[in-house]
Amino acid sequence: MGFQTNQTKTTGFKAKCLSILLLFLVACGIIFVKSYDETVSRWRSHKDLERWMKKDFSFDAERFKRFEGTLPPPRTPEETFKLKSGIYIDAAIFAKEALNRIDPSYQAQIVVLLIRRGANHYVCSFKKDGRIFIMDYGTPYRTMVGVHGPFDSLEEYKAFFEKNHPTIKSVQAITYLR
Repeated sequence: MGFQTNQTKTTGFKAKCLSILLLFLVACGIIFVKSYDETVSRWRSHKDLERWMKKDFSFDAERFKRFEGTLPPPRTPEETFKLKSGIYIDAAIFAKEALNRIDPSYQAQIVVLLIRRGANHYVCSFKKDGRIFIMDYGTPYRTMVGVHGPFDSLEEYKAFFEKNHPTIKSVQAITYLR
């Protein structure tokens, strides 16, 4: 009888230790953390990327302020994914790389809006059904965040940008980044 009591105590102790260890691993983020490659490989369309950007990505106001008026060193898609934040150039590069991995027919490219006074703005364009869509998650202006389109040309998006951006009403030019 004493043997059964000790066995029950040992089993209970092991269960508690295992629970604590599991809780510790989860708290440390070791479990359930997927890599950039693993996550993007599971995405099937631009909608999956949009969902991730809406849910997990945040605008990095500190980085934006630090590099105001200049082009910062762009982060890699892996770094942007890991940090879950960035600014215009980071979000554009991340979206371009992810979209082209999801479906090369999107022909995702970086678009630069040349602003006369102030820093240029970078977004990601992609094609669907022969039309252009613009993905912009790297801006502090909520009215400009998201996927815009369809457009027939970059000039059409430029007009949309000038009409809807809260502070920039004139874009000098718009082009694909080469």
